[in-house]
Amino acid sequence: MDADVGIIGGSGVYDASMLDQVHEVEVNTPFGKPSDLITLGSFATINVAFLPRHGKGHTTSPSNLNAQANILALKKLGVKRIISASAVGSLKLEMKPLGIVIPDQIFDRTRLRKNTFFDRGIVAHTSFADPFCQSLRRLITDTGKKAGYNIHPTGTYVCIEGPQFSTRAESKVYQRLGFDVIGMTALPEARLAREAEICYATIATVTDYDVWHEEDVEIGTVIENIAKNEAAVRDIIKKTLENMNSLGDDCTCNHALSGAILTDPEKIPPETRERLKDILGDHLK
Repeated sequence: MDADVGIIGGSGVYDASMLDQVHEVEVNTPFGKPSDLITLGSFATINVAFLPRHGKGHTTSPSNLNAQANILALKKLGVKRIISASAVGSLKLEMKPLGIVIPDQIFDRTRLRKNTFFDRGIVAHTSFADPFCQSLRRLITDTGKKAGYNIHPTGTYVCIEGPQFSTRAESKVYQRLGFDVIGMTALPEARLAREAEICYATIATVTDYDVWHEEDVEIGTVIENIAKNEAAVRDIIKKTLENMNSLGDDCTCNHALSGAILTDPEKIPPETRERLKDILGDHLK
């Protein structure tokens, strides 16, 4: 069974209990294995692939995630849209703990992660000015608001390397620069999803004020608020899936590689073509 929508479950969203007719599949990619087995199931008329980002039991830290394998595995299953869930800290007083932010921008402070599929003899420059799919973001935002949740429809997500939380100095700088929330997982997922021509949006759930607010980030408080946010995230995802067909069959995200590959096709090594066949599709024909 191919999937229409992928869900990448973050902290607090580890299982696919919202789905019917579920079964697990192992998907191998040229970039290695994804974080865990992928659960395929159905939600009404939508076929869904669920991937726990950190693995069942939260066994993999943000820096060690194989995001290339995660995104490519979903691509191989036919996924055209990804909804990700991510726990974040707030850098704004008005974005209170237990609130939900649907980011529209991102700022990259990661250092150790592989953030492109295009290497080993092939170069592509995809547009990333708007890193989250605008139509999918709007659908999630409208759905959440109609359901009565405290939704912030925009925000800049600063993605740090982790796995440690920020120093006070770092947190205060991010806050003064005008960033809204801080997390560790939206990148390189968003970059790789764009290269894979998959729509991608994040439901960022606020667990705490970061240490710019002169409060230590207590992991106990974070875990407690993650648990409180879980029901809201699941409800928003389910209601979004109910309305997913309203988006139509096509999006500009699905054409991100059009004109983006600069390498002379004759110069691309055969092994690279084979490695990227699920990404490249007909782009080199």
